[in-house]
Amino acid sequence: MESTDNMKLWSKYVVAQSISEALDALNGAEGSSCPISGGTDLLLELQQGRHSSIHTLVDLHKIPELHYLEVQDGTLIIGAAVPASELVDSPLVWEHAQAVAEACGLIGGPQVRNTATLGGNVAHALPAADGMIALVALDAQVEIASPEGIRSEPILDLFKGPGKSSLALNREFITRFFVSTRKQDQSSAFGRIMRPQGVALPIINLAVWMERDDDRIKDIRIAVGPSGPVPMRMKPVEDCLRGLPPDPDVLERAKKLVHETVSFRTSPMRASAEYRHDLSDVLLVDQVERAWQQTMRKRVA
Repeated sequence: MESTDNMKLWSKYVVAQSISEALDALNGAEGSSCPISGGTDLLLELQQGRHSSIHTLVDLHKIPELHYLEVQDGTLIIGAAVPASELVDSPLVWEHAQAVAEACGLIGGPQVRNTATLGGNVAHALPAADGMIALVALDAQVEIASPEGIRSEPILDLFKGPGKSSLALNREFITRFFVSTRKQDQSSAFGRIMRPQGVALPIINLAVWMERDDDRIKDIRIAVGPSGPVPMRMKPVEDCLRGLPPDPDVLERAKKLVHETVSFRTSPMRASAEYRHDLSDVLLVDQVERAWQQTMRKRVA
């Protein structure tokens, strides 16, 4: 379905019914083209003049594959167009990707969550996007549709800079995310700290995935943002915690490594670098301890 809009922001709006139809519309556009689903970031940028006008917007929200939310063969599949509110309400997501459910519950307000999608959250490539930080900690794989076919990439391979990704949005788009299902003694957690004035920008956010072995951390992944031009994992901190119990002495050593691993910057809209470093200590301990406690939760079949 196509419609023509007289606004200067775009000339044509195509509601695709399938992946192939969306790809044809993107690649056959007479001018610039871009996919859209929730549009909570893209439309605002267009209206505020922070994004150049687009000839053809291709709406993905009616493509069935982009709404998958199911478990297959030990993998949780999350469609790129599933609204954040649906992920928050999903028992499957809470069971296998709790950090994603917690992160999506903090995206905007209820109206935004009813529209916003993980696909847009990731494709927008901002280094502190809540859903994206959770997916990094969960080591998600991203499925992408292009004229050459369907491919999968590790999520961290997508990011090239603030608001810049490896996606050629005039010819391809994210279709699904793949996350390994939770096994017994595994868990994840997400937390963030925001300015009290209500500015919808996190000062810092952090996600943890953990596997426990008796009284020790068998394995762990920690993602933090905004910690630079692209999202990152704190691998030296992970190495410090791996194989040890999360007792106060171990956590104290981990906190010191955060300061050596992450170079926070001062932002007038967020906070000073020094304040962010102080908060990173608190958030790291909180989320590691939360994930540790949640590893005791029995797995739901």
